[in-house]
Amino acid sequence: MKDHIASLVLQSLAQLGTELALPSDIAAKIRIDRTKDKAHGDFATNVALLLAKPLGQNPRALAEKIVAALPQDSAIAKTEIAGPGFINFFVNAGHTAAQLEAMLKDPRLGVAQVATPQNVVVDYSAPNVAKEMAVHHIRSTVIGDAVVRVLEFLGHNVTRANHVGDWGTQFGMLIAYLEKCENESGSGLDLSDFEAFYREAKRCYDEDEQFAQKARSYVVRLQGGDQYCHDMWQKLVTMTMEQNQRIYDRLNVTLSPKDVMGESLYNDMLPQIVADLKAKGIAQEDQGAIVVYLDEFKNKDGDKLGIIIQKSDGGYLYTTTDIACVKYRVEHFHANRVMYFVDSRQHQHLEAAWQIARIAGYVPAEVSIEHAAFGMMLGKDGKPFKTRTGGTVKLKDLLDEAEKRVDAMLTERGSEYEAAERQQIVHDIAIGAVKYADLSKNRLTDYIFDWDQMLAFDGNTAPYLQYAYSRIKSMFRKTELKPGAIVITSEHEEALATKLLAFNEAVTNVANKAMPHLLCTYLYELAGTFMRFYEHCPVLKEGVAEDTARSRLALCALTAQVLSQGLDLLGINVMEKM
Repeated sequence: MKDHIASLVLQSLAQLGTELALPSDIAAKIRIDRTKDKAHGDFATNVALLLAKPLGQNPRALAEKIVAALPQDSAIAKTEIAGPGFINFFVNAGHTAAQLEAMLKDPRLGVAQVATPQNVVVDYSAPNVAKEMAVHHIRSTVIGDAVVRVLEFLGHNVTRANHVGDWGTQFGMLIAYLEKCENESGSGLDLSDFEAFYREAKRCYDEDEQFAQKARSYVVRLQGGDQYCHDMWQKLVTMTMEQNQRIYDRLNVTLSPKDVMGESLYNDMLPQIVADLKAKGIAQEDQGAIVVYLDEFKNKDGDKLGIIIQKSDGGYLYTTTDIACVKYRVEHFHANRVMYFVDSRQHQHLEAAWQIARIAGYVPAEVSIEHAAFGMMLGKDGKPFKTRTGGTVKLKDLLDEAEKRVDAMLTERGSEYEAAERQQIVHDIAIGAVKYADLSKNRLTDYIFDWDQMLAFDGNTAPYLQYAYSRIKSMFRKTELKPGAIVITSEHEEALATKLLAFNEAVTNVANKAMPHLLCTYLYELAGTFMRFYEHCPVLKEGVAEDTARSRLALCALTAQVLSQGLDLLGINVMEKM
C-alpha cells in the first residue's frame, strides 16, 4: 500500500510540474510512513514540508495543491492535511479486507519476489578447524542464516560462504599430533574432543623439540603441496566440519558442506595479489615487508597507517587473504552485494582490505560490500559469556542445557505428550528460544544471555510466539466452520488487519538492512495485536453470527500463517500443539 500511495502522490506532483519547478529526483523524496495514531489515518507523508522551501511555497498550501491533484482511487477513503502540511491517508475498509483475502490465498502472503534479483554472497558462521564451535559463533551463524533465508524468499540468488579457518602455521603441529595419535591407536582417529586434541598438540610442541621440528617441517610441506600432509590436513577439516554440521542441523541452520569456503581456498591467489598490487604502485616495500599505505587509515599521530600484506619472511596476513577473498567472490559469483556477518571488532581490518581491493580494481564501485557487524553475548555480570570456571562455553553444551531446561519446564507444567512428540517439542522450544534470544536483539549491540527470560511464555520470546501460533491452531480443531469473507467492523479488527498487511514491509526491511530483529519485533507486535483482537472480538462464542465468526476465523488463519512464515524465515519451528 505504501508504494501505491507513493505512486498517487507522484502522479499528483507530475500534474503540478507545469506550475512548479520540481526537482528531478522527486520520486526519491516521497516517503510514505504508517501512522502511529489511527486518528491520523493509516499512512502519512511529509513531502509537502520537504519541497516547500526549495519551491518557495507555504508547506500547508503546497499540501492542499497536492491533495487537490491526487487521482481518484477506490483504495483511499479520504485524505486530510494535518499540522504544518502533513498529508494523511485513510484506506477504505473494503479495500483492506480485499487485500487480506488476497493475502490469505497467496502462498507468499503478499510478499512479492524482487523484479531484479541480485547475486548476493553472504559470509557467516566461520568456525575454525580442530576447534569446537563455541557460544560466540552463534551470533554470526543464526543472524547470517536468517538474513539468507529472507533474501532467498525475496528471490535473490544467494551464495552461502562459510569462511572456515583452515590454514596457518598451527596445522603443522596439528598434523604431527594427528599422526602421533593414529600411530599409537593403530587405526584411524574418530576425533570428538577437539579442545583436548589441540591442548595436547600444543603441549607436545612446547615440550618435545623433536615433535616441534617435525611440526615445523610439516607446515612447509603442507604449504608446498605435499600430498601426505594435505591428506592429513583434509582429515582434520573433514572431522571438524562433520561435527559442525551436526550443530548446524540441530540449530536448523541452512549451511551445508558445499558452502565451506575456507581460507585455504585463496592461498594460491596470494602471491598474485601481492605482485599485482606492487605492479600497480599500490603496495611498496618497507623494511623487507610489502605494505599498502591508505589515506583513510591513520595512526594516533595522524600519519598514514601501513597495511602489511606480506611479511619480511615472505608470509601472508589475514588482510591479504581477505583481499583475495572479496576479489574471488566478485569475479567467481558475479556478486552485486557481499555481506560479512563478522564481529564488530574486525571492522577496521575488513574496511582496509576492501579499500585496497577497490583501489586495485578488484571490486567495481557498483558492488556493495557490507560489514554486518554484531556485538557480544554477555553473561548477567555484563562480561563475555563464560562457564562458571571462566572457560569457553561450547555451543553444543549450551544447546544441551536449553533442552534440559525445557524438558524440566514441561514436566513442571504437567504437559503430557507421547515420547517422540515430547522430544520434538522440547527441541523446537529450546532451539527456538536460544536463536530468538539472539535474533530479537539489534545485532549492533551486546546482549545479556538470560535463561529465564528467553524461555518465558510471555514477553518477546520464541515460546510466546510459538504458543500464540498453537493457540490459534487449537481454535480450528474445535470447530467445523471455515474462514469466510473478511469484513472489518471494529477497531481491534482494523488494528489486526493493519498489522497483518505490514508483513511485506517487515520482511523487506530485514533484507535491506540485514537486521532480523525488525522481523522479530513485527511478529511480537502481531501476536500482541492478535491477543487484544481475540479478547475483544469473540470468534466461536455462542451468539456470534456465523458470517462474523467466519470473517474472524479468516483473520485468525492469516495471523497463524504469518506467524509460521515469519518464524520460518528466522529458522524457528512452530507446533500445532504446545
